[in-house]
Amino acid sequence: QVQLMESGGGSVQAGGSLRLSCSSSGFTYSNGCMAWFRQTPGKEREGVASISTDTSGTFYAASVKGRFTISQDKANRTVYLQLNNLKPEDTAMYYCAARVNYFTTYCLSPTVISHWGQGTQVTVSA
Repeated sequence: QVQLMESGGGSVQAGGSLRLSCSSSGFTYSNGCMAWFRQTPGKEREGVASISTDTSGTFYAASVKGRFTISQDKANRTVYLQLNNLKPEDTAMYYCAARVNYFTTYCLSPTVISHWGQGTQVTVSA
């Protein structure tokens, strides 16, 4: 059974930083694409960053490029999202996501995701 568990959310002031973690289990880790999405009430879930668990290649949404960094620890099956220079508009629930058996750096469309975590809240105050 695939399980994804996020941690690291919290409340920060604008300009601050957070690091989110996503630990995973239940699938062949090296065969997939891992991603972070975010969602605010009343809006669609938005892909933020993704990483190939095979090549470590990455892809970023334009809104976060240069501020957020996705990385992974293959040995510990964990994906990270470093959030720097946070803005109030980054406030959202952040979800870890996985598409197993998917050899690509890009999996930022919700329709290709096979498994979701439960989310961790990030709140940025002005």
